[in-house]
Amino acid sequence: MCCVMGFLSERYSPEQIRPVFDRTKSRGPDDTRLETIPGGVLCFHRLAIMGLHDEGMQPFSLGKNKVVCNGELYGWRPVRRELEEKGYVFQSDSDCELLLPLYEQYGLGMFEKLDAEFALILYDGEHDRLIAGRDPIGIRPLYYGYFSDGRIAFASEAQNLMGLCERILPFPPGHYYDGERFVRYADLTSVDEPSPDDLETVCKTIREKLIAGVEKRLDADAPLGFLLSGGLDSSLVCAISAKLLGRKIRTFAIGMDLDPIDLKYACLAADYIGAEHTAFHMTREDVLAALDEVIRMLGTWDITTIRASLGMYLCCKAIHETTDVRVLMTGEISDELFGYKYTDFAPSPAAFQAEAKKRIDELHMYDVLRADRCISANSLEARVPFGDLDFVRYVMRVEPKLKLNSYGMGKYLLRHAFEKDHILPDEILWRQKAAFSDAVGHSMVDDLKAYAETVYSDEAFRAGCAKYAYRPPFTKESLLYRDIFEKYYPGQAEMIADFWMPNPDWEGCRVDDPSARVLSNYGASGK
Repeated sequence: MCCVMGFLSERYSPEQIRPVFDRTKSRGPDDTRLETIPGGVLCFHRLAIMGLHDEGMQPFSLGKNKVVCNGELYGWRPVRRELEEKGYVFQSDSDCELLLPLYEQYGLGMFEKLDAEFALILYDGEHDRLIAGRDPIGIRPLYYGYFSDGRIAFASEAQNLMGLCERILPFPPGHYYDGERFVRYADLTSVDEPSPDDLETVCKTIREKLIAGVEKRLDADAPLGFLLSGGLDSSLVCAISAKLLGRKIRTFAIGMDLDPIDLKYACLAADYIGAEHTAFHMTREDVLAALDEVIRMLGTWDITTIRASLGMYLCCKAIHETTDVRVLMTGEISDELFGYKYTDFAPSPAAFQAEAKKRIDELHMYDVLRADRCISANSLEARVPFGDLDFVRYVMRVEPKLKLNSYGMGKYLLRHAFEKDHILPDEILWRQKAAFSDAVGHSMVDDLKAYAETVYSDEAFRAGCAKYAYRPPFTKESLLYRDIFEKYYPGQAEMIADFWMPNPDWEGCRVDDPSARVLSNYGASGK
């Protein structure tokens, strides 16, 4: 990861901005630069992944224009060759150096050409305007707010804008800001006509596009590792990667010391693909000790995001402290596309599709936020193959009826797509879905609930919930999270749209906890 910040305002000098920008130094510990632009500042913390030499340091400049970007531009090498043929001379091996030549060639139309996970801030010196943009899913974070002089400011994390802006909001994914307004340049989830492809064609195409998405993300100049929970999604990413690379990969998993459900499956998958596997354990004390810091770095009060982040954060922390790995491949975004346990209750194909659209559109506030913060807080970079733009576009266009769980097994299309490859044991390929916050061990969530009970009496709970008009807490655990959130982000609760919960309008989904454990179809998921 890296960290970016920028604004056109004389309200703050680089010296005044440096302390707030350094709140997220962990995103880019390798180097820092704050560069003055006419009437403002561009800031960059670097985590060197592509183009490891000093020439890859940002901001990049071309004529009067400058840019800072936290991102990976996939398929950038052929684009670079095309630009070189047009006379552009590059100074580094960084993929992000392409951005200013692309802007010169295509203007704001460049955003539609980026196959990437990115958040960028670009100063257009010809027109004296600040442009910002974010990838279509929001895999890379970006926030905005307004200074007291009315000028807009952008930053990778809300932390960088706290104390500077009265209200902070997430930059909408798939949009750019043109100096005056936000413009949507990409919409992955609105489907006019579903694909006519039949089941076998769909599965064949899913296989091809996921393999392509994984292959793009294996391009890194820094050491590569893989998060392996033992579930279907991360196991597929690992198995595909091992086959493409033709060598041992390094995989990592974590579980509670008492009941680590996922660790046995992670070990099974790792052994099958011949990975160099490391398993970490965490205790109740580890979880509770990390809680405050996890909420601070997440910038959320959402129950399921916080639960799932605790294990992921501690796993990434151990990777950072014990290895030289700098890039981590993860399995996020599969659930939103192919279904959760609760989407088994979808009353119709149209309802399933609408729920998938909602979940993908809001991902930047939930699972994608979790993955970014847990990984970047430990000075690592996330790669998310299931978020490949071509892959997401295709799966969203698949006939919704085919995606419904009418097969007796969730995510059937994804499983069937790789059934003949035999790159995973059947125990993994056909394993029932288990949410990460449950599968690290049921005791973790139980411990968090029990701890919240010790913090609030029933009377204190009622009084505490009454303090919050926006999305008020409804359990002692959720009140605990909200109180910690408000300590670091007072008055900024609207950065998150709502609690992540199963759709309450569906029969079987009217529950008071986001865990799949409370659903009637949980079955063997936690075994």
